[in-house]
Amino acid sequence: MLPLPSSSSCRTLLLALTTSLMVAGCATSREEPSSSSDVGVRDLEPSTSEEQAEPSVTPQAPLLPSAFFPGDADEFVAWHCTPAQDLVSAFPTNELRLWSGQGMYRLEPAVVASGARYAKEDLSFWNKGEEAIVESDNGRLDCETSMSRDVLTREDRPGVMFHGRGNEPGWTVRLAHDVPEVSMVLDYGERELTLPYRIESLDNEEGHVHLSSGVKDQPFDLSLQARACFDDMSGQPFPVRVILKIDDRTYRGCGQGIAP
Repeated sequence: MLPLPSSSSCRTLLLALTTSLMVAGCATSREEPSSSSDVGVRDLEPSTSEEQAEPSVTPQAPLLPSAFFPGDADEFVAWHCTPAQDLVSAFPTNELRLWSGQGMYRLEPAVVASGARYAKEDLSFWNKGEEAIVESDNGRLDCETSMSRDVLTREDRPGVMFHGRGNEPGWTVRLAHDVPEVSMVLDYGERELTLPYRIESLDNEEGHVHLSSGVKDQPFDLSLQARACFDDMSGQPFPVRVILKIDDRTYRGCGQGIAP
């Protein structure tokens, strides 16, 4: 039988164990991360400490509303209608995407004797050649095509999931496809910025996204809304209206989502 330790030996062993646990607790404890409104914004000054227990995770770019995209359609078509209203359409497989000044609508193929017809609830779109009739409970529009434009693709804009542009002065904005980062070329190319952004609001059903700057020293606001939009110089059709506010200036233009 093994001899039992004396009471003094027990006290010595207990003290040693307690001290060891306290030292271990001090060596491994760390502060819990605090909550921040900058969640989803790229860390511009990542920690270089070798004691960091976990690698930092690169934030991901958000999924934009499908109303910003043409689907698998090859082009956007501009329609000039009477009474006065302009529409934008895209014809992906087995669907019509239609943008007006009020929003974006998805219509499904419907039976028709000639031409092509698409409908959903009270809204219908019939077209044959360069003419179309749009009907709803609010009335009827008689439309004619005025212009078409090939959609932008990732081949045209590598690494970009949204491209917007405007005129007077010429400018562009591009959202990266993988991280929450926006690149801006302003004032006919005289100024270029690449900045992280945070999402202020994103509504898939309404097709609206509001972004703001992820850094304090260069604020901006970028609003994207799924509405029929036309380049104010060329007249080319787009499915998104773009408003950029930066340095006490407001830039207005058009854009589209770019699918992989």
